[in-house]
Amino acid sequence: MTDISALENRITAALDRIGRGVAAKSGGTAPDAGQLAALEERVASYQTQIAKLDVEMQRLRKSNSELRAMNAKLREAVAKGLSPELFDAAINAEVAALVAERAAEAAEIDAILAELKPLIAEAGNAAS
Repeated sequence: MTDISALENRITAALDRIGRGVAAKSGGTAPDAGQLAALEERVASYQTQIAKLDVEMQRLRKSNSELRAMNAKLREAVAKGLSPELFDAAINAEVAALVAERAAEAAEIDAILAELKPLIAEAGNAAS
């Protein structure tokens, strides 16, 4: 959860810096109320998206934790003579879960970047 909060704080700080940069480039005038409202709306939208991603990430981490615990039990069972095929299947499931976790993290990063790109482009256009 702290990772998401830190990301949220970084995004908010970045948006503030962008706003100040745009204001400085446009002769020192602050953005009008409509621009400010639109930016605040975007930040709220980003916070909602981040909260949803956090829920999914927590669920995925819990699932992986349970999977690892189950695999530890399976390892013990294999050591006592259980079928090696069951052990192999459990290890393959664990690897697949880890791949899914990394994919979820990549999707989270992609979502954040996709939302930041238009803001950066707007800041660049406003500066021109």
